[in-house]
Amino acid sequence: MGKTMITRALWSYAHRYRPQERWGILKPMQSGTAVEIGDGDYYCQTLPLEQTPREVCPLSFAAPLAPPIAAQLENRRIDLAPLWQTYQQLQERFDYLLVEGIGGLGSPITWEWTVADLAAAWKLPIVLVATVRLGAIAQIVANIALARQYQLVIRGLILNCVSPCSDAEIEQWTPPVFLSRFTQVPVLGVLPYGQHSNEQLAAMVAEWPLDLLWR
Repeated sequence: MGKTMITRALWSYAHRYRPQERWGILKPMQSGTAVEIGDGDYYCQTLPLEQTPREVCPLSFAAPLAPPIAAQLENRRIDLAPLWQTYQQLQERFDYLLVEGIGGLGSPITWEWTVADLAAAWKLPIVLVATVRLGAIAQIVANIALARQYQLVIRGLILNCVSPCSDAEIEQWTPPVFLSRFTQVPVLGVLPYGQHSNEQLAAMVAEWPLDLLWR
């Protein structure tokens, strides 16, 4: 739920503080719906979206595996053409579109393409989301290196506490100042652990340096 919660938080901020704009959400595909609620349903249940669950997430697979493997188990083939059509239609309907990735940038979405390939094809500026935990720094550095290999524009890094984290643990596992200096990517904020309302999420995001997102 890391990227999903951050996406919900960013949409909640926009809905609260930028009401003159229309914001949409797109998660191109998801897997694991046999074990947890799908992201399309989750977003539609928690946010007042002007979208159906299918418009939010066009492709779903039951097994909690990489999409091409989950699709193979269902004797399905992943066709990216409908995803492009959905992306273009949503771009026309909304002023801004938040696109949630599927795993990290190196995660496969077909037998040939990764998330990074899709982001590059759609020319998406990206915000990386990292879980606050031991070992996170190596994954952050690896994803930033892959983003630069694909010449993706990185707007920032957001840290997410998916379990209770003390300030000391954040500083030891994912120190924001060190990460910003080491990667030359600004850390926009840290989302604390907990069950937050949309209003609370919006207020938290409002304290982040969001001007870096729109530059």
